[in-house]
Amino acid sequence: MRRWEHLPKRSAGYDFSRADYSEARQRAEETARATLGDELWEELGRLGYLDVPSRRYRGVTYRLRVGRRIEVLAEEGVRQPWLYPFLCINPTYPLPEVEFFAHLYLYVRDHEERVIRVAAPQPWDQALGRTF
Repeated sequence: MRRWEHLPKRSAGYDFSRADYSEARQRAEETARATLGDELWEELGRLGYLDVPSRRYRGVTYRLRVGRRIEVLAEEGVRQPWLYPFLCINPTYPLPEVEFFAHLYLYVRDHEERVIRVAAPQPWDQALGRTF
């Protein structure tokens, strides 16, 4: 199959064993830590999120949390750029949550325009569907 829709959400596939998931998550954590660097990795561990200020919208911050939608925060007196406070972006194929988090951090930080173009504004928060 060429598409991933046939897989259950939060799954890498029917043939992925517990050991496969464990190994994938361990490698993902190593990758995320190397991508973010020790300082941001420790901040993520301490706070449970990383805030990335918008370069396009003054007074707007993207709050990134592992395995969750992006929360859009606006300073007092600043209008939200979207009708809803959450942005949904899922990976194209199943990935460990923390690995996708590192990808998303780099995209929000370095390619905000792409994120704005593909993200789906949502009225509520929830877990991402293609991460495990």
